[in-house]
Amino acid sequence: MPSNKSVSDAPIAQFTNCRILRDRRLQREDLWVREGKILNPEKLFFDEKGSADIQLDCKGSIIAPGFIDVQINGGFGVDFSMATDDFKSGIDLVSQKILSHGVTSFCPTLVTSPPSVYHQVLPQISVRNGGAHGAGILGAHLEGPFISKEKKGAHPEHCIRTFEAGAFQDLLATYGSLDCVRIVTLAPEIKRSSEVIRELTKRGICVSLGHSVANLSQAEEAVQHGATFITHLFNAMLPFHHRDPGIVGLLTSDKIPAGRRVFYGMISDGIHTNPAALRIAHRAHPTGLVLVTDAIAGMGLAPGRHTLGQQVVEIDGLNTYIAGTKTLSGSVATMDACVRHFLEATGCSVETALEAASLHPAQLLGIEHKKGTLDYDSDADFLMLNDSLYVQATYIAGEEVWRQDVLGM
Repeated sequence: MPSNKSVSDAPIAQFTNCRILRDRRLQREDLWVREGKILNPEKLFFDEKGSADIQLDCKGSIIAPGFIDVQINGGFGVDFSMATDDFKSGIDLVSQKILSHGVTSFCPTLVTSPPSVYHQVLPQISVRNGGAHGAGILGAHLEGPFISKEKKGAHPEHCIRTFEAGAFQDLLATYGSLDCVRIVTLAPEIKRSSEVIRELTKRGICVSLGHSVANLSQAEEAVQHGATFITHLFNAMLPFHHRDPGIVGLLTSDKIPAGRRVFYGMISDGIHTNPAALRIAHRAHPTGLVLVTDAIAGMGLAPGRHTLGQQVVEIDGLNTYIAGTKTLSGSVATMDACVRHFLEATGCSVETALEAASLHPAQLLGIEHKKGTLDYDSDADFLMLNDSLYVQATYIAGEEVWRQDVLGM
């Protein structure tokens, strides 16, 4: 069939001999890409009378949408909550290194910090597309400082704040700017939080509930005002109790506004959440589960002492603690490892495990029309994986940005 470039001169790539995750199942079909987008082959054949310029044999691999990590505090020695002169080179390093773990987009996350840190760091974070330089940045996730002292976890108590007289104005003064902010985690039991949630939601910022002692009715009220996410479910919140299940109860609440879905982050690293708890959450509300790494600067580094914002943390295997304590402080797990652990722990399908790291975070952020799927016209951010879900290659906008060294496979 002759190639016809009446619509575009851009080359057309055809990925063959693969199983594509589309419409919630793995399908044996080819993937067509042009100009960084997934192409509908029927339109190509019948409207344009076109064909592929490049054919790539995927040798039976799975092709899935790129992973999206909405909670990552750093990695590879870089801590996003540290106001350093070379902050930009640090964020560049992390965005480049996470490509090998299948992450094509992420939200750099800042833990509870002094206002001076937000004022220095946030202007240096800009939303940008991914590419050979690294994964795309979707905006910052600000986890704190408007959280509960009782459920501070690894967050420094002296930096925790409340919405005092000014409510939303206090939040603006603390952060300095909301230009690049995508998610804010707060405790909904704090006075005047409803006003703050409404204001953030109005600006298109996702509000997440976490580090909180909220009861179920407080959590439901927050959702009615616009909150849509729960930060690392089970961790840093009241434990489930049958008479008041707390924030966890949102998974099966009948007070969620019609047409709305509550999503919840899970750290599926085998440390933060017992496999039984992972299974309970998944079976209660499978379509809301979003895998997050909650990775800290020590991800990708040797065991020992590293920083997390204002704290020193100690890494011992997959365990990370505030130095000198047994308080868990973020993880050192990578996203691909979280996907594999989730699959093993829950016994879910491969499709379900992959969607928890791609489709669901995209839906949470309202970007599922371009990220998190392999639907026609969406961004061609995708992964090649083997049957055990180890990443073999990562593509952003249809371009290969990382490939497993053949010798290392």
